[in-house]
Amino acid sequence: MKKSLYYFHADLVKEIFAAVAAGKDFVELSLDLNLSSKRFAIRNNFLVLDKGWEIDIKVLEPVASTGQKVFILSRDGLSPVEVRADGYYKLVPTDTVPTLEINGIKMHRSKDIDPLTDARLKTKLVVKAGDQVLDTCGGLGYSAVFALKAGAKKVISTEKSRPVIQIRNQNPWLQAREDDRIDLGRIDLVNADIIRYIRNLDDLAFDAVIHDPPRFTSATGELYGKEFYSQLFRVMKPVSRLFHYTGSPKKIKHQDRFIKNAMKRLEQVGFSKVVFNDRLQGIHALKNCLGNHGQREPVWKTTFK
Repeated sequence: MKKSLYYFHADLVKEIFAAVAAGKDFVELSLDLNLSSKRFAIRNNFLVLDKGWEIDIKVLEPVASTGQKVFILSRDGLSPVEVRADGYYKLVPTDTVPTLEINGIKMHRSKDIDPLTDARLKTKLVVKAGDQVLDTCGGLGYSAVFALKAGAKKVISTEKSRPVIQIRNQNPWLQAREDDRIDLGRIDLVNADIIRYIRNLDDLAFDAVIHDPPRFTSATGELYGKEFYSQLFRVMKPVSRLFHYTGSPKKIKHQDRFIKNAMKRLEQVGFSKVVFNDRLQGIHALKNCLGNHGQREPVWKTTFK
């Protein structure tokens, strides 16, 4: 029997308190982080959940003062969705899907575009029906899910951080549901460092790659390096597509050197039509080894839009 879980955060609890203060008998809530919404009854300062399960709203008082943090309520009690390991990891609510925050830094764009739209547009750019897809640095798995929604036949999604995986496993957006129109079983979630894991992948295996590494630092530099780009090129099919998220370390003026250098390295290993997508803050590139009788297709002039 599936365990009943409900997700709370400060803004949600404040809605409940406001409804109680106003003497309302019902309140409309999403207790699965915006997957759905339904009406919940309020009786004598208790919130009625399911099958006779009622909770005293006083139990939720600590949540109201915690800021941007998600809590899970189960029959065992209330617990935050967080991990304290080499850093502080937590799930953070948004107006759509929750995002991951590590040491105070959000891992998804949320200011100019919501994480749900960002994942959908990135995957739509490169994934087509029937594709075999590689999703590097998969994080919470949104790109993998949207790859399936775009028609991918199979997705391999790698993530090396165990705290991130622990957070992902508590995210209802990555849990199979009866009303899903996609088969999450077609996502192969791999706990591995893509730098090493990719060396064991077959040549010419993927129609599309979504490369979404953490921001560039001395510790993550390999993920932006020529050697790793060569591995990406190797595992991609003769005609295939790449989206490489880079972010905008600086406001893009005069073709920011960091991005220009990444684009140059992609070209050097064989990618063509290398273009920076300003809205998605990443590089779109093609592998085309069938043009000109097997010769590499000429590279487009790189452009910033």
